[in-house]
Amino acid sequence: MNDIVLIGLNHKTAPVELRECIAFSPEEIAIGLDRLIKSPHINEVLLISTCNRVEVLMKVNEIAPAIKTVTSFISEIKNISLRQFENALYVHEGDKAVQHIFRVASSLDSMVVGEPQILGQLKAAYQLATTNKTSGVVLNRLLHKTFAVAKRVRSETGIGNHAVSISYAAIELGRKIFGSLEGKTVLLIGAGEMAELAVEHLIRHRTGDLIVSNRTFEHGVELAQKFNGKAIKFEEIIDSLKLADVVISSTGSPNYIVSRKQVKEVMKSRRNRSIFFIDIAVPRDIDPDINRINNAYVYDIDDLKGVINENVEDRKKEAIKSERIIDEAVINFKKWNESLAVVPTIVELRKKVETIAQAELNKTLQDLSHLSAHDCEALNRMISALINKILHDPTMLLKSTGSHWNKSSYLDLIQKLFKLDPR
Repeated sequence: MNDIVLIGLNHKTAPVELRECIAFSPEEIAIGLDRLIKSPHINEVLLISTCNRVEVLMKVNEIAPAIKTVTSFISEIKNISLRQFENALYVHEGDKAVQHIFRVASSLDSMVVGEPQILGQLKAAYQLATTNKTSGVVLNRLLHKTFAVAKRVRSETGIGNHAVSISYAAIELGRKIFGSLEGKTVLLIGAGEMAELAVEHLIRHRTGDLIVSNRTFEHGVELAQKFNGKAIKFEEIIDSLKLADVVISSTGSPNYIVSRKQVKEVMKSRRNRSIFFIDIAVPRDIDPDINRINNAYVYDIDDLKGVINENVEDRKKEAIKSERIIDEAVINFKKWNESLAVVPTIVELRKKVETIAQAELNKTLQDLSHLSAHDCEALNRMISALINKILHDPTMLLKSTGSHWNKSSYLDLIQKLFKLDPR
């Protein structure tokens, strides 16, 4: 299974400042898939980019050149030298790569163990790969197995209980800052999934007015109406900072939505009343230099780690059960993947034996012209049955997944014995 390789970086290996430099937009992912699949070293490829990770999953011909292709592409498209991010990269091959993608989908590798968003993000990445025709037999099978494993982990363990997520952690941080969120005015910048999850948590804490702003105004209106809030245009964000106590931002903007200069002006009209920005976007939406302004505080996604750690102890116990499910799934996928290697040899062996048998049968029938069509058909059936019985044992041996023999040695021997040339 050494032809499956995963390379990437995540919240454990790279700070948010680096992750936001490497993060890919959907348009960049499409470009990346197109570029990478054209490499002679890469057969299939999937690229996932979230606020906590950028990973490339591949089926390759040669590992080292494939990895170099990926790192060179990232360096080029993101205009960042390899030296700046190479120490944050990890590479998993074979079983380790399969295990890693299973763990990612099951949210065992997330900043928040058990959070459900990553599975949806992985499905979206797979959809992009299939749309761009960069996922083939191996990655298709692997990703479908990945989704099944994640579903099993969530249904058979308690890892998803007592929901904690980035959005939950953001609200918990706001609650700790104020002591209580009751009556506080909240401005949501962005109306995506994380924003909606944040609103659901806010409601439980009886917050006050809710203001929603999204670049697509229609989406902002939908979210605001759903939770009895008020939608504003993106251009009205700065004016709304005069009213907000808590600002939670989660857009996909490549640039800051709110700058230090803008907040400095707003603070005059607020009479220095405190304002807290919780930035859960990567790249970041809120200028971190706002922290230099009196009574203005900015927390980014990495600041949520402490909050998250307090909420996941119970999930760690359930993670042990999850790891067992994943290890079992890795073994089963390995068996399937290894079986692929023998298919061309089995097909070629059968083809050769059938060709020889049919040629001999045809020569024999030339001397038996008195036989009826029914008799000829009976002989053909007999030949077919003989081929099936003769090839049954060697076929079963090649398909066997037992660890007591070296499959590659048997494949090599059969190919030499029968002078096969499987492609």
